[in-house]
Amino acid sequence: MAMSTGGGSAEDKPMSDINTTPLVDVMLVLLIIFLIAIPVAIQSVELELPKTQFEPTETKKENVLLAVRADENGTCQVFWQMTPITSTELLKRASDNLKAVVDSIGEANLKPDDIPEVHIRGDINTPYKCIGGVVYTMQNAGFVKVGFISQPQLGAAQ
Repeated sequence: MAMSTGGGSAEDKPMSDINTTPLVDVMLVLLIIFLIAIPVAIQSVELELPKTQFEPTETKKENVLLAVRADENGTCQVFWQMTPITSTELLKRASDNLKAVVDSIGEANLKPDDIPEVHIRGDINTPYKCIGGVVYTMQNAGFVKVGFISQPQLGAAQ
């Protein structure tokens, strides 16, 4: 920025105006760059997400109902129906239960709907490691369908 100090006539005063033309030029260039760059940065994969609705669970006597919570120390607690159970006992009991169901139906007559499901009720304050461990154990036992039981919000049922 140059400033004229005037050296001759009385009309020559120091010029104190800022030349804004370079500032406007820079701003226009930045605007064009952002207009070109933003659509490239905001690309997303086209997905059709599922609509969530309340679906009542179909209860069969063969289904396994588990409850998972953590105590005040953060230790995971798993309950088979109302009986507390360790993870080792859970794996053995789940494997034996699934084997008994398959043996009672017969492997040749087994249909996908005949395989029992696992329904897990998890306390809202339970850490993920507890619930994830139960899901992993039940899948290792051979259960294919593992679901979660939740309480729908008021007015959410459709």
